[in-house]
Amino acid sequence: MVGGALSDRRAAATLAELLAPSFTVYAYDRRGRGDSSDTPPYAVQREVEDLRALVQHSGGTAFAFGHSSGAVLALEAALETPGIRKLVLYEPPFIVDDSRPPLPGDFVEHLRELTATGRRGEAVEYFMTTGVGAPAEAIPSMRESPFWPSLEALAHTLWYDGVIMGDNMVGKPLSADRWSSVTIPTLVIDGGASPPSLRNAAHQLADVLLNARRLTMEGQTHEVDPALLVPVLTEFFSS
Repeated sequence: MVGGALSDRRAAATLAELLAPSFTVYAYDRRGRGDSSDTPPYAVQREVEDLRALVQHSGGTAFAFGHSSGAVLALEAALETPGIRKLVLYEPPFIVDDSRPPLPGDFVEHLRELTATGRRGEAVEYFMTTGVGAPAEAIPSMRESPFWPSLEALAHTLWYDGVIMGDNMVGKPLSADRWSSVTIPTLVIDGGASPPSLRNAAHQLADVLLNARRLTMEGQTHEVDPALLVPVLTEFFSS
């Protein structure tokens, strides 16, 4: 289970618990998060190696479920990890058209600078407004919420997710060749109540992958209900 930005293994706890009767589930802290260490300089390849090591630890073969930018990391890992036999990718947050503004060219560098200078709260705010598209007026109440400190604790990894997303956040169509060697069965999921940009990204990714199909979970958003997701994963991974 590969989490996205601002998440550690605890974010997957409920889903992991619900899947445990049917599968051996590994929810892990990605590099620099929770109980995992970090070794600079950051590179996506190091995170791919981490995931490949987990597959080897699990017996050499595994299914992978990735959420948001974690879906893109899982897809990158599948390029060079033969042990990954199936993929489920939930709403990789590509920006593939004009359904939302593209990210600024200095988005990753600005996140990196904010956290390098200790401005963790500003980094989370910048990510939420510029990256996710949350309205600025929603930030003050978020800052007062009990979960805000946990977001700040992960702020230094936000630019990592920006690097994972690469140049696929500027409103251009996905490359037909980037993941052409990923031929394992793949399910790309979007939520029916999610913004058009996320739904369009899922549709386009399903089109460019050679062995993928798309599923829309009606009424769901980027924060998908684990209880509704479990039967989808179980059916796909068991078939």
